[in-house]
Amino acid sequence: MTDQASATTSVRPDSAGNGKGELLLRADHLVAGYVPEVNILNGCELDLYEGELVGIIGPNGAGKSTLLKGLFGLIPIREGAVRLRGEDITGLAAHSLVSKGLGYVPQNNNVFPSLSVEENLQMGIYLRPKLFEQRLDFVAGLFPLLGDRRKQRAGSLSGGERQMVAMGRALMMDPSVLLLDEPSAGLSPAFQDQVFIRCRQINAAGVSIVMVEQNASRCLQICHRGYVLDQGRNAYTGTGRELLTDPKVIELYLGTLAKAH
Repeated sequence: MTDQASATTSVRPDSAGNGKGELLLRADHLVAGYVPEVNILNGCELDLYEGELVGIIGPNGAGKSTLLKGLFGLIPIREGAVRLRGEDITGLAAHSLVSKGLGYVPQNNNVFPSLSVEENLQMGIYLRPKLFEQRLDFVAGLFPLLGDRRKQRAGSLSGGERQMVAMGRALMMDPSVLLLDEPSAGLSPAFQDQVFIRCRQINAAGVSIVMVEQNASRCLQICHRGYVLDQGRNAYTGTGRELLTDPKVIELYLGTLAKAH
């Protein structure tokens, strides 16, 4: 188990072997599940460094979404720990994690459909309401549609537009880490491309991202590093490019889709 002093000073080596980026978030040997004595995560591990976009891929049922829920305290962790800048945040309540700089966008039911776009964004910064206009300017810069439609009811938006609202709401508290669960799921190809472009822009704006994605090939194209989960364990790790071209990863997890890229 990593102690606080070592966790906060760990650095990620770049391809040339130089130190680059402090360790921001660590999941250390997580064991977790929804039903007593039935584990979905079986010793899963993850590191996220400052400025990184990390992708998590794998087959259905591998534990990808469960890992994000464990990071955000939505399911009990039976073994292991989650640390943010060296501080043990395992199992903390969602509002505490948000106040510490962790944002989370679930795959489903991720907007308040009866509320306007503006009201949804206000819900994202209820802990610091005086900063609403300032953060709205930032979010609307990334998602101009949200500024244009701030009075429109969120439930009347398309699936892709609602995804923008959900991501915008999570960004209202100026998180240092954003957890995205299947952000492109159910969207048209055009909106999928928009989501991936926005993820890169959010990352470039200084937010470190952990993204679970079924569109594995596209995810690996944009992420700095990736993790392949299988049966709740790390099967493969590497840079996005390494995983995208690894014959075993292609054969077992990416299939013919990856060979075309």
